[in-house]
Amino acid sequence: MSAAVVPAARPAAERGRLRIADRVLVRLAERAAGQALGGSGAVRRVAVTGAGEPVRLNLGVELPFPADLAALATAVRGAVAAELAALTGRPVGEVVVVVERLVPTV
Repeated sequence: MSAAVVPAARPAAERGRLRIADRVLVRLAERAAGQALGGSGAVRRVAVTGAGEPVRLNLGVELPFPADLAALATAVRGAVAAELAALTGRPVGEVVVVVERLVPTV
């Protein structure tokens, strides 16, 4: 038996295109935001805005009160941007976090 000959890999530009649907970006953002919040909040809404690159997102979240809202929003923004960039390879231009609801924890 002889070993199979594997053709040399062509450069990415010659192999074709990869398009990631907006709904996939939404699901990835929901997951990353949920993980960043842990059990202390919830993601209510995610929308991809604009077309093309860089990716722009609007997230509506529900946060506990009292809490450091700015720190929680910053954690969500950072987690979503890092996760999308790592998993899709697309640059993330803007992640807008809107606190839509505060939930009393007492």
